[in-house]
Amino acid sequence: MKKTYDILVIGSGLGGLVSALILAKEGLKVCILEKNNQYGGNLQTFSRDKLIFDTGVHYLGGLSEGQNLHQFFFYLGIMDALELRKMDENGYDKITFGDDQTEYPHAQGSENFVKQLSKYFPEEKENIENYCEEVRRICSQFPRYNLVGENRYNEEILHLNTKRFIESLTSDKKLQSVLLGSNFLYAGDSEHIPFYVHALTVNSYIQSAYKCVNGGSQISKLLIRKLREHGAEVHKHTEVSAFIFNENNEIAGVKTEQGREYFAKKFISNIEIRSLIHIIGEERLKKSFLNRIMSWKPVSSCFSVYLVLKPHTIPDFNYNIYHYSNEEMVWNAYRYQKESWPETYMLSSTESKHNPGFAESLTAISYMDFEEVEEWKNTFNTVADEHERGAGYERFKLDKAEKMIDALEKKIPDLRKYIKKIYTSSPLSYRDYIGSFNGNMYGYRKNSENPLKTMVSPRTKIDNLFLTGQSVNMHGILGCTIGAFNTCAEIVGKELIDKRLKQFINEGKSGEEIQH
Repeated sequence: MKKTYDILVIGSGLGGLVSALILAKEGLKVCILEKNNQYGGNLQTFSRDKLIFDTGVHYLGGLSEGQNLHQFFFYLGIMDALELRKMDENGYDKITFGDDQTEYPHAQGSENFVKQLSKYFPEEKENIENYCEEVRRICSQFPRYNLVGENRYNEEILHLNTKRFIESLTSDKKLQSVLLGSNFLYAGDSEHIPFYVHALTVNSYIQSAYKCVNGGSQISKLLIRKLREHGAEVHKHTEVSAFIFNENNEIAGVKTEQGREYFAKKFISNIEIRSLIHIIGEERLKKSFLNRIMSWKPVSSCFSVYLVLKPHTIPDFNYNIYHYSNEEMVWNAYRYQKESWPETYMLSSTESKHNPGFAESLTAISYMDFEEVEEWKNTFNTVADEHERGAGYERFKLDKAEKMIDALEKKIPDLRKYIKKIYTSSPLSYRDYIGSFNGNMYGYRKNSENPLKTMVSPRTKIDNLFLTGQSVNMHGILGCTIGAFNTCAEIVGKELIDKRLKQFINEGKSGEEIQH
C-alpha cells in the first residue's frame, strides 16, 4: 500500500536531522532517507583498535547554559544526554608558527580571551578588546543567532571583509595571524571571506568550547532517538535516485536505488546541492540558477592522519593546536606547495580512558586539493559498499602520513616511537562518506565582494521542495542548526517557530515539555 508522509527528508546530516525533529515535534509525519551505513553526515565517527575517531566534529562551542547552541539543543531535547568535556579555559585553541615554540592561546570567555592574549601582546590589549566586541556585534545581528529576532541579513555586515577588518584593527602582523589562527574552521581563506563567517565561527568557541566524549556521532544518535520517540521513520542504505513529479511540476515522491518509492507532501533536501540538481534533472531548473550553482567553487578538502598511541607515552592536551609554517600562511592556508606539504595542520588529542592524563590517540588534519587524488576519482569505497582503490593509492596515503608525522615530530620529538597504528582519510573518503562535492569540508567558498552569490533560500522554485545543510548559507554545528530552524520556518511559518522558541526561553523548559 502506498504510504504518504507529511515531510520526506533526503540525507541525514545535522541540518536534515534537526529539521526533521523540529517538524516531528509539531506532530507532522516525517521520514528520513540516508544512503550510507551511518547517519549524521559530518557527525560520523569510525572505530579502529577499539577507539573512536571523529571525521568532522572535533569540538563544539556555545554549549554552556544560556548560550545559543545549548538552547537549541535543549529545545530539541538532546542537551542533557550529551557527554561533553570542557576544553582548557585558558586556551582551547593554541596557534603556533614555524620554529617559534610560543603557543598563542584563544581562551574561553571574552574577558579571559583578552586577558590571556594580552600577556603576549601587552600593547594591543585595547585592540584585542575591540576585536571581541566586534565579533559579538556581528553575531548579534545575524538572523536567529539569538534564537529569535530579525529574519533579514544586514547588507553592511555581509560585505565586511575579514582581511580589511583585521588589518584596520591592528598593524601588528603577529597578532593578525594569531586572531586568524583557527581559520581552518572555515577552510583557511581569511583574505576574501566575509568577516561574519569568521565571527560566527569563532564566537561560539570564545563563549565556551567542548569536546564530545566518544565522538560527535552521539549528536546524531540522540537526534534519531528523539525522532523515533516522535514517530518519525529513519532508513539507512536508502539512496534516492529520482524524483516522481506530478502534473503541476511538484514532487509527489522519490524512487530509491533499491527500487522502492516513498511519497510525501513536502520534501527537504539535506544532500550536496549538485547531487540534488542531478536527481531533479537540469531540464526542470532555470539556466540562471544552474549557472550560478555551477560557478560556485568548493572549499578545500583535507587529508587526516589518525595515530593510535602506545599507552603512557604522550601526555594528553585538552586543546587544539593550529600550526602554520609561517605567519603569512593564515591569509589563505588552503593554497599550499605540494613539495612542502603539510604547511599547516590542526592537531588534537583524545584522552585515554584507561590511563587518564595520557593521550590514547592524536588526529592531525591538513588541507588537500582534490586534484591530488584525481587519478582514483572513479573508485568508490564505504563500509556499505567496499572496493579497493589499489596499491598506488595505499602508497600515496602512506607517503602523506609519513610527511605529516615528520612535521609533527618538530612539535612532539620522537613521536614515531610512540605510534602503535596509523590510519588515514583523503578527499575521496570525505566525498564517499559525506557526499560533498570533491570531498570539500564546508560547502562553497564565500566572498565578501559578492556575498549573496553563494546564499540560497531554503525555499526552491519547486513549491514543495526545501533545502537545508551546509551548502545553504552557513556551515558548522551552529550554522546547520540555525539553518534547519530557518528551513522549518519556511515550511510551518516563522511565527510558529518564533512562538515555540520564545515560549521555551520564557518558561526555561526543555523543548519536550512544551505542549502543542
